[in-house]
Amino acid sequence: MAMNYNAKDEVDGGPPCAPGGTAKNRRPDNTAFKQQRLPAWQPILTAGTVLPTFFIIGLIFIPIGIGIFVTSNNIREIEGNVFMYYGLSNFYQNHRRYVKSRDDSQLNGDASALLNPSKECEPYRRNEDKPIAPCGAIANSMFNDTLELFLVGNESHPTPIPLKKKGIAWWTDKNVKFRNPPGGESLEERFKDTTKPVNWVKPVYMLDSEPDNNGFINEDFIVWMRTAALPTFRKLYRLIERKSDLHPTLPAGRYYLNITYNYPVHSFDGRKRMILSTISWMGGKNPFLGIAYITIGSISFLLGVVLLVINHKYRNSSNTADITI
Repeated sequence: MAMNYNAKDEVDGGPPCAPGGTAKNRRPDNTAFKQQRLPAWQPILTAGTVLPTFFIIGLIFIPIGIGIFVTSNNIREIEGNVFMYYGLSNFYQNHRRYVKSRDDSQLNGDASALLNPSKECEPYRRNEDKPIAPCGAIANSMFNDTLELFLVGNESHPTPIPLKKKGIAWWTDKNVKFRNPPGGESLEERFKDTTKPVNWVKPVYMLDSEPDNNGFINEDFIVWMRTAALPTFRKLYRLIERKSDLHPTLPAGRYYLNITYNYPVHSFDGRKRMILSTISWMGGKNPFLGIAYITIGSISFLLGVVLLVINHKYRNSSNTADITI
């Protein structure tokens, strides 16, 4: 028995059905989604909607930027409750492989990760056939210069400025993300089957003499492990607390900074610096955010003015042409 079909059959229902079989329909279901009948909204960009947007952005961003910039400039990087920072230049902590070179489970005190670190830590995963604690390139490159500040009131007996080493790390890092491994009575026993990072002078359990600031919970170590986004950065090193409202934290005078140089920077053509700064509601001194707001607001306002002039010019030309015709 012969069957006749045409191209329309293939388009509408696919290949012809077999004798005695049922026709196969390849059409999508008749729904709003599959037939592309969903309601949609497309904004119509006109001068009446675009120009006010540019002006509003400009009027909002410019005052905010000025406020942030003025606040930043009012921060004096010598007095107040003073924060001591160390800074590095040309050090790319944001490199993809560098950022990944750590084991968060190990840093959180996981016993199995302590002895079997993540492969992301390579080539700083094992040394001398022992697991490295803490492993990875970030920990291996930890900043280890020592900074001491003295007030030179008397040439022969300079007065040391007390530098507080606790309270410099984020609370969540200190109490949640970083934990020492469980185990023996002493910290040395907990790390007994591990070895120090290659570039470290002493093991992690000897970073500090105080138990609540030693091992993985050492605050200098925690601050370093929070990687910076830009190649030029600063990290909090110490706090200089204000003891009395009647006296400045750092009185006027000559100061002497003693640096124990342990951290080489010549290999990556870097530079080191020390910064003393107070803070405001927006943090330490950083004019970038205020400048960015002012720049964006000014560009938006300028574009609004330019588009307003263009719209006014061509609208008048169009009206003139209509009258002429």
